[in-house]
Amino acid sequence: TFQRQLQQSDCQNVLMKKVFDTHMLFLQINQSAAALKHVFAALRLFVGKFPSAFFQGQADLCGSLCYEILKCCNHRSRSTQTEASALLYFFMRKNFEFNKQKSIVRSHLQLIKAVSQLIADAGIGGSRFQHSLAIINNFANGDKQMKNVNFPAEVKDLTKRIRTVLMATAQMKEHEKDPEMLVDLQYSLANSYASTPELRRTWLESMAKIHARNGDLSEAAMCYIHIAALIAEYLKRKG
Repeated sequence: TFQRQLQQSDCQNVLMKKVFDTHMLFLQINQSAAALKHVFAALRLFVGKFPSAFFQGQADLCGSLCYEILKCCNHRSRSTQTEASALLYFFMRKNFEFNKQKSIVRSHLQLIKAVSQLIADAGIGGSRFQHSLAIINNFANGDKQMKNVNFPAEVKDLTKRIRTVLMATAQMKEHEKDPEMLVDLQYSLANSYASTPELRRTWLESMAKIHARNGDLSEAAMCYIHIAALIAEYLKRKG
């Protein structure tokens, strides 16, 4: 009924935010597995109808949705895990189609950020979550329509990177009393994001905080100089 109003300013408007927040509320309040099935169906419809709300302009809606779906990928119910994984795969596929089959940069970035947040908030990373990542990979392998494009490879790269973040975080927990080892792990994680400046910056800032906490101020300064260089390089490319 309100499609025209929702599509104003490329779906970046107050009404869209309200409708989206209502959808999110269903995921933030505990639901039965039966109710969640309908919530996922509604979200599939919503993303299908208004892709520019997620893949254009500000990334807030995309980030919030990635966070909530990933939380459901860690759900106790197997059927909810499968539904959440299917929705996530559909979401990435829509991103790929929206970008004229070039990449899934936005959903990749927001999913990695959400994983990093969820590690702190909900302690994800166990067998349930790994099972969901496997389901997503299976979808990518079995998608006949996407066989001749690089989408399946992008999905595999993303799930691999998520596993890397989970593994590195587990190691960081083991070495939290050993500042040198901790910083080494942070550094290798930052380097693994050489192609994604925003995430590389996130890990470099995290490194700088550890250095500052340990009184290693010149090392902290090096991290900030590195961040400044990344930003300068990015701005130069943008002209």
